[in-house]
Amino acid sequence: MISRIVGTLIERMPPELLVDVNGIGYEVFASMTTIYDLASIGETVVLHTHLQVKEDSHTLYGFHSKDERAVFRVLIKVNGIGPKMALAILSSMSTSELIENVQESNVDALVKIPGVGKKTAERLIIELRDKLGQAAKQDLFSTPKVLKQVQADPRQEAEAALVALGYKPQEAAKAVAKVPQDGSDSETIIKAALKGMLR
Repeated sequence: MISRIVGTLIERMPPELLVDVNGIGYEVFASMTTIYDLASIGETVVLHTHLQVKEDSHTLYGFHSKDERAVFRVLIKVNGIGPKMALAILSSMSTSELIENVQESNVDALVKIPGVGKKTAERLIIELRDKLGQAAKQDLFSTPKVLKQVQADPRQEAEAALVALGYKPQEAAKAVAKVPQDGSDSETIIKAALKGMLR
């Protein structure tokens, strides 16, 4: 099991990251929360990871903090919640906000997450209330570019990232269109679009 990697951040293509560890490039999937918190391209990053092994693939998920990874591991044990939806949930709200919404049975807040309908939100609340509460009480949540990258339109990158998180293409395009065109990078656009959709 790979539980932690330390290396140089080479590429940032939400929701994917490429991290160079002693000459080996690790492709890591991460939530927008983690992506916002990471250092700049070319700098050293530390990611707490979860390795998912299937017959036809090995997928690495990375988190800026152990608490986010702990919540991710709890989420993927919920019936009907896979890694992709778990990342969408963690991209839409912080771990503390998720715990608060679950403990308060706030269905309205949870249904704003892409792919989460009323039934899924209710199931999340039922299955997560005790698990997240116990985890929190036990404190379980406890530069120059190295590679030349093709500069894509940040607004197109933002739309693609939102679609990868589970939003429909039309929803992603509409959300990005509402973000002012002020020359922001894709991460800033994604963050603004998510905030706009969750209002």
